[in-house]
Amino acid sequence: MVVASPVCDNHPNLKPPISCNIPMPEENISKFPEDGFQKLQKIVSTLRGKSGCPWDQKQTPLSLKKYLLEETEELAEAIESGDVAHICEELGDVFFILSMLIKIHEEGGHFTGDEVLASICNKMIRRHPHVYSDATAESEEELNLQWEIIKASESRQINSSTPNSLPRNRG
Repeated sequence: MVVASPVCDNHPNLKPPISCNIPMPEENISKFPEDGFQKLQKIVSTLRGKSGCPWDQKQTPLSLKKYLLEETEELAEAIESGDVAHICEELGDVFFILSMLIKIHEEGGHFTGDEVLASICNKMIRRHPHVYSDATAESEEELNLQWEIIKASESRQINSSTPNSLPRNRG
């Protein structure tokens, strides 16, 4: 099925016969054997691959920064509005930009998506010892203090292991 795009039809810089028909997937994403994250990774790989999209292929972390900020702002506005469908859409847009950034860094041999996810998983487990270990916190204030102590300790460890020639983590 192909649907005409009103955005393309009304865009002043696009003139026919620019391909403004949007192919619609024949199947719902939930029918794919891989999960949504895997499917998104495959889509990003295809877009950045040899036969992919020239725009996606030329993106860099710096060029994507403005889109990340725009999409994050749109997500914040959607959250403020309380429109759950809009929040879902904007979360998808943010996931796409994040997936593009991960793919670019994978291509550069810097890190993988699995490393990104392992890093945040480890960080959240480490910062929640009251959930994943035997630490206790009797109040929200104690939780905040525990969080700040752990975060400060992590920052000291990162800074002490960073060579002097590299910028140090300040946050």
